[in-house]
Amino acid sequence: MFKRSLIILSIIFAALTSRAQTTDEVYNQYLDFNLARLQGETDKALTLGQDLIPNVDKLKDNARISFYYSIGNLFENDGQSVKAIEYYEKVDAAVPDYYVVQRALGYLYMKDANDLSEKLNASRSNINENKRLTILYTAAAKKALPHLEKSQACDPNDDTLSLIKSLYKNMGDTQGAATLNSRLKALSKNCVDLLDDK
Repeated sequence: MFKRSLIILSIIFAALTSRAQTTDEVYNQYLDFNLARLQGETDKALTLGQDLIPNVDKLKDNARISFYYSIGNLFENDGQSVKAIEYYEKVDAAVPDYYVVQRALGYLYMKDANDLSEKLNASRSNINENKRLTILYTAAAKKALPHLEKSQACDPNDDTLSLIKSLYKNMGDTQGAATLNSRLKALSKNCVDLLDDK
């Protein structure tokens, strides 16, 4: 019995170690992922990216951050907002001045605010429901605003600026609206527009 258990454990150990990928193999997967993405093979890139996720910690920091942005973008374009946000937030944590991810997060968070806005308009006759939805809308807007403002500070866009101003107006936050220009000026000092994966 002991010999049989030892043989089974040896087989299991051999199987597990043969599946472990080396750093070079993971980097090659990352290169294949990027190639598919750059060639417009989005389905293939998404599959390769999902296969890479369990071993992404074997990539160097810059490559891992670049991967997180790229896989987040693929998830966003595939309509998987929750997964996109998960990976964009990893990029935001590592490179908070990368305004491209700030814009993506801001607009993804705006989806919740937009949904709540529609519900708010429909609940005007129900005071309690309207108050509850107003609180939720304000929280969603406040979640989107810092990302939208960083994006606007680094890459000014009339639509984004209009959206920011309308959020402050909808929340009744005159102080936030009044200090917007000074915040944008301060935020514009540290902008990253490209991620280096080397």
